[in-house]
Amino acid sequence: MSYRIIYTPEAEAELDTIYDHIAAAAGTRVAGDFVDGIITFVEALETFPARGTIRDSNIPGLRIIGHRHRVSVAFVINGDDVVIVGVFRRGQNISDEILTQRLS
Repeated sequence: MSYRIIYTPEAEAELDTIYDHIAAAAGTRVAGDFVDGIITFVEALETFPARGTIRDSNIPGLRIIGHRHRVSVAFVINGDDVVIVGVFRRGQNISDEILTQRLS
């Protein structure tokens, strides 16, 4: 079974922010390669999404999975869809309040 990957607008914006942050420090090529790596990692969830740590949360089935010790991806499986709720840089606070707003 193949799942469909859906990014919330906030998750897409976070990818852009990560790109901008890295591009300012290390250049556009490095930033592009890093963000492409995140996207490839996320897209792999379409074949086996039941990965990561299930978080004790008010959001049923919320999972968090890390990428290269620098990014955390928050997502939920909803039927045949994997909804990417957020892509957080290391050290960012991932609160239920923020994530709940994104799923409303």
